[in-house]
Amino acid sequence: MTRPYRGAGLTGPSVVPRAPGDLGYHPQVPPGERLRVLLVEDDEGDAFLVGELLAETNSMIDLVVATSLSEARQRVTGVDCVLLDLGLPDAQGLDGLRRVLEMASGAAVCVLTGRTDEHLGIVAVAEGAQDYLVKGQVDGVLLTRALRYAVERKRADENARRLREVELRQAESARLERGLLPQPLMSTDQVTVNTFYRPGRHAALIGGDFYDVVQTRPDRVDLIVGDVCGHGVDEAALGVELRVAWRALVLAGVPDDEVLPALEQVLMSERRLQEIFATVATVRLDLDANRATVRLAGHPPPLLLAGGGVEPVPAPGGLLLGVRPRPPVAYDLEFDTDDWSLLMYTDGLIEGRVGDSDERLDVPGLSDLLDEPDSRAVPLPELPAWLVGRAEQINGGPLADDVAMLLVSRGGGR
Repeated sequence: MTRPYRGAGLTGPSVVPRAPGDLGYHPQVPPGERLRVLLVEDDEGDAFLVGELLAETNSMIDLVVATSLSEARQRVTGVDCVLLDLGLPDAQGLDGLRRVLEMASGAAVCVLTGRTDEHLGIVAVAEGAQDYLVKGQVDGVLLTRALRYAVERKRADENARRLREVELRQAESARLERGLLPQPLMSTDQVTVNTFYRPGRHAALIGGDFYDVVQTRPDRVDLIVGDVCGHGVDEAALGVELRVAWRALVLAGVPDDEVLPALEQVLMSERRLQEIFATVATVRLDLDANRATVRLAGHPPPLLLAGGGVEPVPAPGGLLLGVRPRPPVAYDLEFDTDDWSLLMYTDGLIEGRVGDSDERLDVPGLSDLLDEPDSRAVPLPELPAWLVGRAEQINGGPLADDVAMLLVSRGGGR
């Protein structure tokens, strides 16, 4: 260091800035915010000198001293920067640096050592240190600047890392969303299908809601809406697997009563936790006969819009997939008119609250929304988004869960 050693002993837990009139005060160094620095140094003289150098510059730095890595581990919480000597009683060289980087993942790390090995400095920075300082080659101003710059570099690196993680998560969510929400595989013009999906308020984190539409014959269209419990990449990936498995089973011509049991086998073999379950609703449309077969596995029933009215399809609720295997009971629905719509949805749409009460919107409330005079003026392609808007209005804010919908219509649709 450029300044001679003036005595023995440690500076204590904090360095008090000197007044502007004191010797060694450098007004050109902006004090900025107050930093907390942990000096890991077993030499009392060097530790004292570091404290003196920082005090001279009015550095606004609180210095805490540890004489070993084991002591540093106890004091590292809440520090902005670690100033590390590479020669310690319980750690030497880069091994000590690696251990400090591991224990102080949120803090900047600067190496302060008597070694003048340039190669060692390059390696230390490559290992993750923000700077490499040599004793005898820095004064108080340079030391203060090095510490503050190191903290800012660490923060910039952390911000860049978080931004990159967000970008990767968004890209991953976009890929998973394409898998959860495919384009309907159908060519008929006898019915139209309008799709809708909106993530909940969980930081726009995609969940396990999915849907699919597959036409296997000119007169037959299969539809599914499902929901894997939970939110996140794992749940979304499982939802993609279930949707793809369902499409494969339908296209392969697996008998109707065997499709959902096979889907449940996929769920039970692929889920990461035994507690994870899924709910699904499936509809098979027989266009020539103008009828539908509905199967529910713990899922809310579709709503039938026909003849100017709205009513839930009275299909048996069935058990959740992944709880206790049992095939859902099929319910045959005969359409009395050629103008009808079926609304299939996930429970995120009906779990919002009604005002300030604990009452949920639920299926009756959703039916009432569809029965409102205003809803009849909404074009069918815009109806799912309108329903979400009304549900959020009643809830007093965004819906907490994801919402996926299929609206399949024939003729006038109502």
